[in-house]
Amino acid sequence: MARKDWGLLLLLLVVGGVTAILNPRFLSAVNLLDMANLIGLFGIFSIGVGMVIITGGIDLSVGSIFALLGVVFIDLLVNRGVPWPLAILAVVAGGVVLGGLQGLLVTKAKLQPFVVTLCGLLIYRGAARYYTTDATMGFGYSDDFDWLGWLASGRSWGIPHPFILLIIVAVVMGVLLHRSVFGRYLFAIGRNEEAARFSGIRTDAVVIGAYVISGGLAGVATICLVFYTNSVSPSSFGNFYELYAIAAAVLGGCSLRGGEGSVIGIVLGTALLQVLQNLVNILGIPSSLNFAVMGTVILLGVLADQPIVRRAIPSFRTLRPGRGTAKPVPGSVAPDRS
Repeated sequence: MARKDWGLLLLLLVVGGVTAILNPRFLSAVNLLDMANLIGLFGIFSIGVGMVIITGGIDLSVGSIFALLGVVFIDLLVNRGVPWPLAILAVVAGGVVLGGLQGLLVTKAKLQPFVVTLCGLLIYRGAARYYTTDATMGFGYSDDFDWLGWLASGRSWGIPHPFILLIIVAVVMGVLLHRSVFGRYLFAIGRNEEAARFSGIRTDAVVIGAYVISGGLAGVATICLVFYTNSVSPSSFGNFYELYAIAAAVLGGCSLRGGEGSVIGIVLGTALLQVLQNLVNILGIPSSLNFAVMGTVILLGVLADQPIVRRAIPSFRTLRPGRGTAKPVPGSVAPDRS
């Protein structure tokens, strides 16, 4: 764990301790398990969004992807009679395709990630509403999907399955981000995409890969969220969930400028965000202020990132007299001059 992660863990413990002092119900088994379930649900897709942010991009379409894939998933199971393994595969593949399409528009069409994913947010939400004629879809009174519902939202050994799935996803993505060449390329592109390209990195393929991961994890999270709510209203399902993901990533140390972040930090950021929301509920603060809490968290995270960025920018003082060259910035990618 990096110094940022240890600091975030300490902040999480302090906030949790203060919340427990204010209301001992915070430490009740029911509340802790409910928070673990929510941390699992939101942490899965927050890791995917964090991958995109590390490259210097952004993904605003996650909530609308949930709505579109959610209605498709229920329709395949309930109305089309598709076997559940194929339905799950179709939803995850759909997320991968949507993420890959956005990555292609960002890299090949040279569009801004903000514009591409904002358009995705509108298009996917509109498509979901058209698909169902703006009607809510659910599983009804059928018991055919009880086992699948238990698998997606049940508990084993008292631990919610979404939390267990988050641990698995975090381990896999942690290895990918911090122990693989692909992960090093993600950081290099986030710090300086042009330098990464000159050094021989296939930057377009790496960026597309980040969006594919985000879309794929959104597809996985869709299945858990559908069984968590047992129905999908295309006009509201997943609304503003992209803000939860961005807030969790920023809290976890991901810089919106790119090139910074860690999987453990994103998980801790998700946990801290849920603890803060739990604190809002326990203190009796109106739930309408949840978005104000998220906005404040994002703002504080960006403000805290400013001193770090200023310290990371090399100054002219790094030039050695008589050499005419600057010391390389730690972690940067030197251009290929061959």
